[in-house]
Amino acid sequence: MISMSYDLTKLPVASLSNPAFAAGVALSRLDERVLRSAVGQGWIERSHFSDACASLWIDGELVHLEDLVLHDATRDIRAPTHELTIARDILKTRRRIAAQPPGWALSADGLRSLRGHAWETVADRAVASRIAAPDAKAEGIAGEGDEATQDATGFEAEFAAIDALLARSDAAIEQAMKPKPARVRDKDPLVYDLDWDEDERLEEWLGALRQLHDLPPAMQAVLALDAWNELAVLQHAPWLGRLLASSILREAGVTTAAHLAAFNLGLKSIPVNQRRHRDRDTRLLAIAHGLLASAEIGLKEHDRLALARQMMERKLIGRRTSSKLPELVELVMARPLVSTGMVVQTLDVTPQAARRIVGELGLREMTGRGRFRAWGVI
Repeated sequence: MISMSYDLTKLPVASLSNPAFAAGVALSRLDERVLRSAVGQGWIERSHFSDACASLWIDGELVHLEDLVLHDATRDIRAPTHELTIARDILKTRRRIAAQPPGWALSADGLRSLRGHAWETVADRAVASRIAAPDAKAEGIAGEGDEATQDATGFEAEFAAIDALLARSDAAIEQAMKPKPARVRDKDPLVYDLDWDEDERLEEWLGALRQLHDLPPAMQAVLALDAWNELAVLQHAPWLGRLLASSILREAGVTTAAHLAAFNLGLKSIPVNQRRHRDRDTRLLAIAHGLLASAEIGLKEHDRLALARQMMERKLIGRRTSSKLPELVELVMARPLVSTGMVVQTLDVTPQAARRIVGELGLREMTGRGRFRAWGVI
């Protein structure tokens, strides 16, 4: 049983209204600019990378942006660390939420999917019945084969036995690959607290979220994130709550309809002693200011990318129609960093040609290394 609940009786509405309203206005302005911008899609993709790295930073881990970009492109220069793997999970989750309809992440199916749990449903039982069918069929084949061996040759009997074995093997493999209900999964007590009921804590959080339904979207997101942190819903994925808070803004439609807010990037600029203060009012103000900071950082990044694109497009004037530079511009806009391997794979050129056109575009070398270099406009 949960020994704690999130108190919604005494909310600091007066002190929280101004920063939450300012954050909502700034996010709406950013969303409108991204929606109508030529660098909008590139900005969205870059925000996924930046927010994933910021999420690890908030949780006390450091992941370099260039390592995440190369790992996502399967161009790692070293074995990926545990933190880098988590950052990739956050990146994939952000992309998945952004690709789904606005209300998907907070729906029952969305929450089950994002948590990585697959509950047994009527459809699952139907699949199980279909899986069991080959076993019965295989037994029938085996029986017929055994009877047929009285009149058939030895080869026919052996083929029948092989067919039966293959049918049973296929059924066993399919059954093993089918996800089991989360409640029956064995959990290692060295890794998991067995008394930690995530389902009950999630229900408590969803109950608090329903009570916030009449508040403005930005204020809902702030309170929902603080409630998630206080209830400690998931043992090993605290970062999911920040993505769900961003989903609240996207579901509202009037704040972030075109993009998923980079909540982590803004919270990174807030001192940790304010984000984790014992006083709830202090925490809520810190989260609200972090949301406002994410909008301000996003606006500055968008304007910088738009200017960088204009500067690079000037170098395309007079180029041949077969030139690879326009494709390189799109690649650079979509990724914070690009490596030789990424250029070779995307543009279908040789490594020598990749380095040459990177030099023609005038990109900045970001790593300072002689090998495994990466370039960008930042």
